[in-house]
Amino acid sequence: MEKELTKAEEQVMDFLWNLKQAFVKDIVQKMPDPKPAITTVSTIIRILEKKGFVSHESFGKTHRYFPLISREEYSAQCTKNLIGRYFSNSVGNLVSFFSKKENLSLEELEELQNLINKEIQKKKKS
Repeated sequence: MEKELTKAEEQVMDFLWNLKQAFVKDIVQKMPDPKPAITTVSTIIRILEKKGFVSHESFGKTHRYFPLISREEYSAQCTKNLIGRYFSNSVGNLVSFFSKKENLSLEELEELQNLINKEIQKKKKS
């Protein structure tokens, strides 16, 4: 699945990921005020279903929706797309960009280094 979500679609997915499964009214109920119309959320859910992110179970005329992709899978896909689109498929370029542009503190850089060192040790063991 290589599709990306719009901001509105991502918001609805966020509620659905948290709820695990829900009717449209349940999603709207969890949204902050001012709440969107049920028809708006229903339309977004149907778009998400067409894109393959969501499916449903039918209960008469109502549907209970559930995600087909986890938040982690979507995050991984978005990160991969970001790295490919803006950093020439290089994680090193991404890290270099953020370490320079975000003016990371010494503590943050050491934390990054520790994470990298742990991954190096895992790779050496396998």
